[in-house]
Amino acid sequence: MTRTDDWLLAQLPAALAAEDFFARFVRIFQAQGSTLLAHADNLPHLADPGVAPVELVRWMTRWLGSPGLDPSYPEDMHRAMLRTAAATLQWRGTRRGLVTLLDLVTGGQVRVSESGGVWPQDEAPDGPPWVRVEVDDAGRVGVPDLVDLVLDEVPAHVRAEIVVGGRVVWPAVAATAEGARR
Repeated sequence: MTRTDDWLLAQLPAALAAEDFFARFVRIFQAQGSTLLAHADNLPHLADPGVAPVELVRWMTRWLGSPGLDPSYPEDMHRAMLRTAAATLQWRGTRRGLVTLLDLVTGGQVRVSESGGVWPQDEAPDGPPWVRVEVDDAGRVGVPDLVDLVLDEVPAHVRAEIVVGGRVVWPAVAATAEGARR
């Protein structure tokens, strides 16, 4: 919204606005009021991933339950992550949600195979549920962050295997010493 430079002064009776001391005094409050009104005018844009400050974008992404990205990653990736988080929140922990997230961060083809999840009573397969994620490249996030993203999205009781460029990166022999998460 645009306001004239003398928006508060213009609301005064003419006799008061003509008084130099009183006009200067009101301009102090007008300057403060202009700042507050500018903030109020921008409130609808604070939650817009396209224009919100990047710190707020990062916070909103974590607030929606998506894993935080490394702050060193490009701003556009953080904004895309927020858009994706908001659009796919209801799919978190599912194949669809995982594929959507990995499409975003890798920029390549994502292949997910799984054991399934809902079975009639006494017909469930033996062994724990599993998921295998295959990507050609880790994209802009790198392998360690890709592994963290996948493990944050896969339900805790599901065994995960992650393959990047034909090489199994999770579970890795080094990761078992750390205490394999799944």
